[in-house]
Amino acid sequence: MISKDSPRALVVDDDLSWQQILTELLTDAGLMVDIAASADEAMISLRANAHRLAVIDLSLVSSDHHNQDGLQVLAALRRHDPACQAVLLTGFATVELAVTALTEYGATTCLRKETFRREQFRRLIDQTIASALPFSAASPTGEHDPAEADVGEKLVTGLTDPGAEQRAKKGPALVVDDDAGWRSILSELLAEAGYEVQLCTSYGEGLGRLRREKYHLAIIDLSLDGPYATRAPTWEGKAGQGLEGYRLLASTRAGRIPTIVVSGIGTPANVERAYAEYGIFAYLHKQSFNRQIFLQTVEEAVEAGHGSSELDVLTEREREVLDLLAKGMTNKEIAEALVISANTVKRHLKAIFEKLEIHTRSAAAAKAAGGGLVGGYEE
Repeated sequence: MISKDSPRALVVDDDLSWQQILTELLTDAGLMVDIAASADEAMISLRANAHRLAVIDLSLVSSDHHNQDGLQVLAALRRHDPACQAVLLTGFATVELAVTALTEYGATTCLRKETFRREQFRRLIDQTIASALPFSAASPTGEHDPAEADVGEKLVTGLTDPGAEQRAKKGPALVVDDDAGWRSILSELLAEAGYEVQLCTSYGEGLGRLRREKYHLAIIDLSLDGPYATRAPTWEGKAGQGLEGYRLLASTRAGRIPTIVVSGIGTPANVERAYAEYGIFAYLHKQSFNRQIFLQTVEEAVEAGHGSSELDVLTEREREVLDLLAKGMTNKEIAEALVISANTVKRHLKAIFEKLEIHTRSAAAAKAAGGGLVGGYEE
């Protein structure tokens, strides 16, 4: 139970998603969390309270990848709260940067966002809480002594989870996202839940995987050609047109793969289109991502997928056409019943035959009966 007397942690990151992820992990460990989105906000928190652990992003200006305000926060942390253990968390880590953070700014370790591992971070939190040694006790001069720990070991590049091999596998899951940090987060959550995860960074790579392999679950981002927070491309002024993720949703629907969209593109039009046209199971926003909700949604999606019908690949209109065909109606009768042209009926039937991989009307009727759409031919 966290109280006002609980040890505190400080999260300094301008990304709302990372703020939430880190806060959840630190709160689970019993720490009260203060959040700062900028160097100025971090200075206020440092002066207001002492902290056991601080997790600091290198770049605190999302529009400037060269920004290194996080180093200023590390320097202020040494001055105002030297007993606090500092972790530099960045998407732009280099060996040179890690050495600088460790030796000149007193960071305990340097983590890379693109290879972030939740279990590894939990162990780091536990070690920090257990040690609780003043900064000065580690080094009488306040300087980080490279002789006491090898810098190369301190730059975390992403270790595999030692318990992953022993976990029961629930089947293959596909993650398609062009953001390395999100691929890492989603992959680890799914691996912890027992899934064998295949990661893809682009539409082409994801489509290839879907054509070559079978998956129990797919996690798809809509925007696959740039940072999710910076753009929402459109074609011809229509919301959601041009987002390559939609093209993958068409493939997952055709393959009857339970699909969850995890995206930073979240206008009502985008969400409605994903549900209405592609039959996704759920749409989760990156800006309000919650790991527990995600894992619960994953389990529900897979469970629902086990009871899916092969007719799920059809649109509502195609199911109507198939239903009437199975009742013995001719193309002309179907057209009259649905108030559409005979040519439109032919186009629907062509799509139905392709999706169900059949070639005759009798086979279509059998598929309809087998999928519970109708009880069979009418007399």
